[in-house]
Amino acid sequence: MPPESLPALDEPVTLPTDAAQSYQRDGFAVVRGLASGAEIDRFRPAIVATARRRNVETRPLAERGTYGRAFLQTPNLWQHDESVRRFVFARRFAAVAAQLMGVAGVRLYHDQALFKEPHGGLTPWHQDQVYWPLATTHTITMWMPLVDLDPDMGIMHFARGSHAHGALSDLPIGRASQDELSRLVNARGFAVAGPTVMRAGDATFHAGWTLHGAPPNATDRTREVMTVIYFADGTRIGGSDQPTRAFDLAAWLPGLREGDVAASALNPLLWSARAS
Repeated sequence: MPPESLPALDEPVTLPTDAAQSYQRDGFAVVRGLASGAEIDRFRPAIVATARRRNVETRPLAERGTYGRAFLQTPNLWQHDESVRRFVFARRFAAVAAQLMGVAGVRLYHDQALFKEPHGGLTPWHQDQVYWPLATTHTITMWMPLVDLDPDMGIMHFARGSHAHGALSDLPIGRASQDELSRLVNARGFAVAGPTVMRAGDATFHAGWTLHGAPPNATDRTREVMTVIYFADGTRIGGSDQPTRAFDLAAWLPGLREGDVAASALNPLLWSARAS
């Protein structure tokens, strides 16, 4: 399908009046129907095909570790397919990210497909911003299923309000983070919340420091999810002393160093109030 024949995904949506307040309090928000089922039907073939083409994991589930069983992760699909680029660059999605964070503009950090295979394992508790060399709390991830999800397919859950506590662990995602952060969630009394069912085109948005994870996929169907990560325009590069942050700096912010404005060629401005 020619990319120019796909929906523009630029039309704004009206969020509930308390959406930004709820996001800032809880560290996550659920936005139903951000894309219509018909729109997802148009984009899904290109996203799935590109993710499969770019996937490098071929081992059976039984031969992988905790992280490898959680999902098939394929990043920056927008660089490899023009139809996927149109989806990732959608002004509609970026505008919601900016509204929830309360910022005047957002740039792309990167996208990634997260496909939890049939009977794939749990996604351990973790905080995304452990990986990100960005000197801001204004980071947000959109998590959008490309198929309808029922409670047995591994829908994301969140530790409500955990984002307000900053870094709770320096562990990368894995069995150790699951064990340590499960104990922390219980010890601090964080309420675990999130949607129990989602339709294709619904979305969750969560902050970079929000603790989150997902249960296993207990079904025979693949949980197909596309994510887009945004950060506030004007953000500067923070420290990259951790190996995970040094990796991300080279991969997603090439050519930049600590103190630079985070605006490499891989981080286009996707929405700005000044241009809307």
